[in-house]
Amino acid sequence: MNESEKKSHKTLKDLSPVRLIVSSFFSIIILGAFLLHLPFASKNMLSVDFIDALFTATSATCITGLTPFDTYTQWSTFGQIVILLLIQFGGLGIITFATGFTLFFHKKLGLRDMQIAKEYTSGSVLNLPRLIKTILVWSLGCELLGTLILAIRFVPRFGFKNGLWISIFTAVSAYCNAGFDIMGIVNPGASFIGYATDTLVSLIISFLVILGGIGFVVISDIYSCITRKIEDHKSHPRLNLHSFIAIIMTLTLLVTGTILFMFFEYDKTLREFSFFEKLNISFFQSTVARTAGFFSIPIGSEKTLTKLLTIILMFIGASPASTGGGIKTTTFVVILATLRSVIKGYDDTVIFRHKVEKFTVYKSFAFTILASFLIAVVTAIISVRETVKNITVLDVLFETVSAFATVGLTTGITSMLSNLSKILIILTMFIGRVGPISFIFSVSLTKEKNSTKVLPSSKIIVG
Repeated sequence: MNESEKKSHKTLKDLSPVRLIVSSFFSIIILGAFLLHLPFASKNMLSVDFIDALFTATSATCITGLTPFDTYTQWSTFGQIVILLLIQFGGLGIITFATGFTLFFHKKLGLRDMQIAKEYTSGSVLNLPRLIKTILVWSLGCELLGTLILAIRFVPRFGFKNGLWISIFTAVSAYCNAGFDIMGIVNPGASFIGYATDTLVSLIISFLVILGGIGFVVISDIYSCITRKIEDHKSHPRLNLHSFIAIIMTLTLLVTGTILFMFFEYDKTLREFSFFEKLNISFFQSTVARTAGFFSIPIGSEKTLTKLLTIILMFIGASPASTGGGIKTTTFVVILATLRSVIKGYDDTVIFRHKVEKFTVYKSFAFTILASFLIAVVTAIISVRETVKNITVLDVLFETVSAFATVGLTTGITSMLSNLSKILIILTMFIGRVGPISFIFSVSLTKEKNSTKVLPSSKIIVG
């Protein structure tokens, strides 16, 4: 190893886990952008504008789903494969694959590998080797099962080759909460509008989205409880508080979103459907609004109230250590619990008779404030920039929240945006995927510090 290689190796080794994870996402995006910029990545054999290639690569890697083109009509088979690989690596993370294959080949993880894996799984204190194995086996298993079930519908209609490819692409995109689809083979830009009343397709996609967005830590915890129960029938294993909150909040948002969507759109976009078809579509839209950018009714035709509801669901998002985005379900619960504790005069945040660590409370509020500030600034800049195109502020806000929460739903303005606006959306998607706090730390010049100094306390009057 020569001197330059030694320096390069030392620099990589000195990178903090946070910076390494952020760098890995950035590297995948740049590689994907160059591959999509190649002429044979497009069906017309002409290179797309590099900004559009970068936009698509970022959206795929950050599992968002926003795109300036219809995926099927624009990209060749090669381009679609690149996008699918970006979705898979972006959804599960290059760190997960690297760590997982190390474990599968019966190699032990070093301390640094453990630190990186722990950072990627949101600081989970569970058995990391078991967690990583569970992530890979569970994820690939769900995608395979989803592919086989979707093939029942797509293969008879599109033939074995095209039907199987559509099934694979849809299953991976749904589980990774990416929102990319190749249903342009039927109607470009219409996503699953043609399958709005098909319960098999809509429910399988919905369940894949939910399973991908519930969080790997939750899945591992459920698996652990089941195995303990099997080993000892007399035992009564319980889910940890994190898993319990994530599951309850996910169910609450799904049910609430379904009811409100159906109520708001009953006589608008849902007016031509029967009651059970309305219910099916509402459940689908409630599911994908939090994490994936599919749609079965035209988003641009929705009522203003429905768009606002979707913005809220997108902002909250999925659960931590999952393929979904947003501020996360547990973050939202911590904030609500803190507000309740303040109103009741408690000194600490309490959830189900458990005291929440103050650092968790601080981090929840910091994350939410930073996310809100980013969304507000980007929305303001794009709104001013695109004034002449008669794009409403609500549509821009919808697009920006969708980008930050890595959802991918759009009212149809993505292809209308200028290059500057696209760059802002690219940055928003990237920050939304890696997290505002992680992004700030990764680009800052200062090193992480754990101060042990005792500082004088003082009271500040607020409120």
